[in-house]
Amino acid sequence: MNIKRIETYATKLVTLVTVVSEDGACGWGQTSTYNADITASVLHRQVAPHALGKPEDDFDGLCTRTIHRNLKFPWSYVCRALTGVETAMWDLKGKREEKSVCRLMGGSKETVPVYGSSMRRDITPKDEVERLSRLRHEKGFRAFKVRAGAEVGEDADQWPGRTKELAAAMRNAFPDDVCLLIDGNSAYTPSKAIAVGTMLQDNGFCHFEEPCPYWELEWTAEVAAALGMDVAGGEQDNDLAQWKRMIGMHAVDIVQPDVCYIGGITRTLEVARMAADRNMRCIPHSANLSMVTLFTIHVLGAIPNAGPYLEYSIEPAPWTREFYNPVPEVHDGVVDVPEGPGWGVDISKDWLQNTQFQASDL
Repeated sequence: MNIKRIETYATKLVTLVTVVSEDGACGWGQTSTYNADITASVLHRQVAPHALGKPEDDFDGLCTRTIHRNLKFPWSYVCRALTGVETAMWDLKGKREEKSVCRLMGGSKETVPVYGSSMRRDITPKDEVERLSRLRHEKGFRAFKVRAGAEVGEDADQWPGRTKELAAAMRNAFPDDVCLLIDGNSAYTPSKAIAVGTMLQDNGFCHFEEPCPYWELEWTAEVAAALGMDVAGGEQDNDLAQWKRMIGMHAVDIVQPDVCYIGGITRTLEVARMAADRNMRCIPHSANLSMVTLFTIHVLGAIPNAGPYLEYSIEPAPWTREFYNPVPEVHDGVVDVPEGPGWGVDISKDWLQNTQFQASDL
């Protein structure tokens, strides 16, 4: 069957996409979050023409056509829009075959361990530790990630001494069997990142994410070579040529493609495969509880080089719970891999009524 219609339901925060086949069957997907109304416009202008009239399960063909025909428009918005169509196609295929997307990819896991991911730098170390400790007892988290430095901070801390104080407070608050992760968000030059990383190692941290500006691969590689802890990165990258270079030079120990930034499941799987060929683990970035976390659960349930946990945002974001259900919930430190066909969730018809609708037809 070929695709005959693509619909978008957009807000500024998120856009849902439905792909409709010739026989009326449909699947649901999602673009990347934030400025998603802009992404919806890009989808109809620059992605839909390469999907309409084409086979509903030609994932590779869609990705290749979309990237090649948009050579003048690298990369971000095109890939964010591509994700919406591509993930809807996976949902449609799952419904056709009455399998979850995880099962379509060959996965068999029933649960995926998680780490609680803090997004805040405006919180004191004391308050951060208190809320993470509470979540550990309520949800069974056995790993947490906090924030180092200032975002693209040019070696500055959010305020003087915060990162060092936070590292010590985290180690003192949690037993050794709780894994401690930290995210620099492009905060440091190599020498500063190595100094901060050494301090973090001394406090028992095991994972240092994006220590240097993400576009400076040589800087990140220098940090990865110097430290005894895992250095992770790649969430911002959507060009597979850049991924090939990053993995080939071992700029990071753990790759972190974001399903919604990179252009969907197919391109995420390609990054995971490249990493597996170099014996590197993959922990996709999933920093909110929109469908990106759902997509990532299915991926981690299937790939052979999945890292030990899923990123699960602990920040309240009511809008992420309004448009699909059930939203993945943590219990005993894990989330369940949905068993229903496709993504295994339902879309809220009420939510759709309050969005900006657009359609592209064959």
